[in-house]
Amino acid sequence: MQTTLSERARHLPRAAEAESILRTCVHCGFCNATCPTYQLLGDELDGPRGRIYLIKQVLEGNDVTQKTQQHLDRCLSCRNCETTCPSGVDYHNLLDIGRAVVDAAVPRPLGQRLLREGLRQTVPHPDLFKSLVNGGQVFRALLPGTLQSKLPRHAPPAKPRPMTLRERQVLMLEGCVQPALSPNTNAAAARVLDRLGISVIATREAGCCGAVDYHLDAQAAGLDRARRNIDAWWPSIEKGAEAIVQTASGCGAFIKDYGHLLASDPAYADKAKKVSELARDLVEVLRDEPLEKLGIHASQRLAFHCPCTLQHGQKLGGAVEALLTGLGFNLTSVPDGHLCCGSAGTYSLTQPELSRQLRDNKLNALESGHPEVIVTANIGCQSHLDGAGRTPVRHWIELVEAALP
Repeated sequence: MQTTLSERARHLPRAAEAESILRTCVHCGFCNATCPTYQLLGDELDGPRGRIYLIKQVLEGNDVTQKTQQHLDRCLSCRNCETTCPSGVDYHNLLDIGRAVVDAAVPRPLGQRLLREGLRQTVPHPDLFKSLVNGGQVFRALLPGTLQSKLPRHAPPAKPRPMTLRERQVLMLEGCVQPALSPNTNAAAARVLDRLGISVIATREAGCCGAVDYHLDAQAAGLDRARRNIDAWWPSIEKGAEAIVQTASGCGAFIKDYGHLLASDPAYADKAKKVSELARDLVEVLRDEPLEKLGIHASQRLAFHCPCTLQHGQKLGGAVEALLTGLGFNLTSVPDGHLCCGSAGTYSLTQPELSRQLRDNKLNALESGHPEVIVTANIGCQSHLDGAGRTPVRHWIELVEAALP
């Protein structure tokens, strides 16, 4: 796509990157065929091709309006279009660049500002978020339905974690909302890894991955969180930790981008690159291990929801399905498995109507094979889907751990 950046845009920190991405787009429109919001709304500007054109106009000096901002806000950042694109357009990075420019130029209405700031002040803070969830459970009956659906229906308490210190060691991101919404997930992962001779090193100093801030108009704050995590992990990395494991694919996709996002930071560029190289989704670690040592012979009927951040962001579509099938679980067929469930971080709160439509469509597909349980690999998807009050939704590692002899 022919592009001529405005003089002002040429001085942006990522101007050259934006121009390079724009030039790779050939405007073919294949991306629209797999874009969830384009399928729902049928508006060219609510598909990747239209959003790319909007960003191009902004960077070429055209007026920026609230309508421009709205169309960019409606994007789920699911990256389905990247999987579909024959030209390899790096859409999510272009979207991040475009959103930063638009948000700096267009003041948001007060309600949007309060919502986004409120999310930024609560979601990335595990202790505060857990207190709010616990308080919400106490007064659940008094809450409106929209808030009730955000609280976990069934959150099994965390089982004890193994205390054995083994020769092989990995770090694990605890996450910000997962300890409150699904407290047993990381404990289950630690117990399975221990059976395979791998210890999990606890690093409480590492907090939110930074994605919440980064995608809510606060990119600098998101990168600061990335730097704090790198500092927290670095001593263990120097001592030989072999991986940084994530049980939430959304966090994993963002951590794998640290190296790119901090490439121009002289103090952190090399460390960020190393952290991204060590970042592993849990399935990447387990699939390379001798799982027959676990002694699992499961037969439960499951539907697996593959999060966008796993299949499109990390290119690990099919990995969890293969692992579960190998352990004996009976996986049902899921039509349109490539489409987003509508969770997308905080999207279910910032775009509730679109999010609900996508959730209901996804649940219809997941339930079409009549599974006993739906499993997934990302806490956002898990909470969002389970909030509908239909088939129970859990993290897949909890079912693997429960099947251990």
